[in-house]
Amino acid sequence: MEPQLFERIYDSVVRREPTYDGVYYTAVLTTHIVCRPSCRARTPKAANVVFYGSLEEAIREGFRPCKRCRPEEGGVLRPDAVLAAQADAIMDGQFGSKLTLQSMAAELKVSPFHLQRTYKRVTGQSPAARLDALRAEEASRLLTETETGMAEVAGAVGFRTPSHFAAWFVKKTGLTPTDYRMKHNEGGRPHEPKPE
Repeated sequence: MEPQLFERIYDSVVRREPTYDGVYYTAVLTTHIVCRPSCRARTPKAANVVFYGSLEEAIREGFRPCKRCRPEEGGVLRPDAVLAAQADAIMDGQFGSKLTLQSMAAELKVSPFHLQRTYKRVTGQSPAARLDALRAEEASRLLTETETGMAEVAGAVGFRTPSHFAAWFVKKTGLTPTDYRMKHNEGGRPHEPKPE
């Protein structure tokens, strides 16, 4: 498993978030128990954890299901986690377009209400909040790492006009796009964009 993916899943274990429930299973080498990532039991050390893509695989490797979180009892969140991951993929690929909850729901063949409720339950945030964060991250990157004009930056992150983009960007960062670029490029050295 890629170290970055391991860290992301392990972080959900530490926070006891259900993001990866039903998608991965946490196997603890010291106890030989397999849990849901959101299990409320004591958090194992990262060095003692192996993640499996299926409960069956973990059991074949000699782990027994946790009596606290009962991972064998029908991964309720599995379809929900898959839906949230599909929504993430759409947002990652289309954040520069006029993406709405309705258009994402139509693409995923679910109701906007179901998508909103499910996504929030799985990830802890709304699709709009994640979309906003993706746009802010890309805008910051373009402003600090490129010399792209404001109209192009605005268009790249889904805004029709530079004025709408500028007003939104000021709300997100407290700086105009021009001031942000100047502040982060002082001395001619581009800085890594900070997560908004």
